Amino acid sequence: MATRITISKIEDVEFGANLPAFEPDTSLAIVKTFATLIGWDGARFRDHEAARKEGLAGAMVPGVLSQGYLVAMIHQWAPVAEIKTIDTVFRAPVIADEPHFITGVVTDINEDEGLVEIDLTVANEKGETRVFGTASVSLPA
Repeated sequence: MATRITISKIEDVEFGANLPAFEPDTSLAIVKTFATLIGWDGARFRDHEAARKEGLAGAMVPGVLSQGYLVAMIHQWAPVAEIKTIDTVFRAPVIADEPHFITGVVTDINEDEGLVEIDLTVANEKGETRVFGTASVSLPA
């Protein structure tokens, strides 16, 4: 098993570096539990058939859960990072029970301010981008 390298200081970050890919748990069981916890009990988050009746491909992962997965991926890469901002565009639904992969790439490093900018993408197994965005994180010197 490969050793995962984690980032602890801004000087460890390389411009253009790819963050380790992350495969979130998009199982319907997780999606249903999360939707219930945040008060989103709509059928589109709980049942594939009901979501299809609404014109969706299946039950969808709430956007805020997708954002949580983006943050989790960043923290696996840099556990001490503080997320300053995360801006996302939801291009298409993330469908529950389908494999998705999150990738990130370092697009800017400001060592004076201790900030790193990361472009993020959530794609399905066909390689179709479902969510993309940018995060700004701070790291210690």
